[in-house]
Amino acid sequence: MRRSVLLLSLALVTIGPAFAAPPGGPEIAGWTETARLLPSGLELPAKLDTGAENSSLHVERQRYFRRGGERWVRFTVEAGGRRVGFERRVLRKAAIKRHDEDSHVRPVVAMVICLGSKAHEVEVNLVDRSRFDYPLLIGRSFLAGEFLVDTAASNLQPLDCPEKPTQ
Repeated sequence: MRRSVLLLSLALVTIGPAFAAPPGGPEIAGWTETARLLPSGLELPAKLDTGAENSSLHVERQRYFRRGGERWVRFTVEAGGRRVGFERRVLRKAAIKRHDEDSHVRPVVAMVICLGSKAHEVEVNLVDRSRFDYPLLIGRSFLAGEFLVDTAASNLQPLDCPEKPTQ
């Protein structure tokens, strides 16, 4: 019996580190986290979705306008009793294919998202996500190389945002 316990302990010590995140490698995040939009500081619940290439953000009062000959969009985001207005240049339009429905076209803008201690400027689709539990969906363009998602956990990354986006 002592020998079995000793062998099991030795096996766990030997292979245990293989299941941990490598030092300097990706951090572990839960399938839901709190994220922050920079530079506004607006915090909102987010779902981490490794099946989505880009991130999506629930917006209200979306209005297009022109500035310097380019197409821009003005919108508001509400979270935690706070409503913040944004203006962003439209980078492109994304056609989103939906099951049993026609494609839906969404504007794509650049936004700085912070999760844990990582902040990156990424492409974000602006959309009505009011029927979803999470106003922000964070996709692979943000997660890749930075986070491994533990689908059995939530809120593993306390917010500790840098002042500027990390590389």
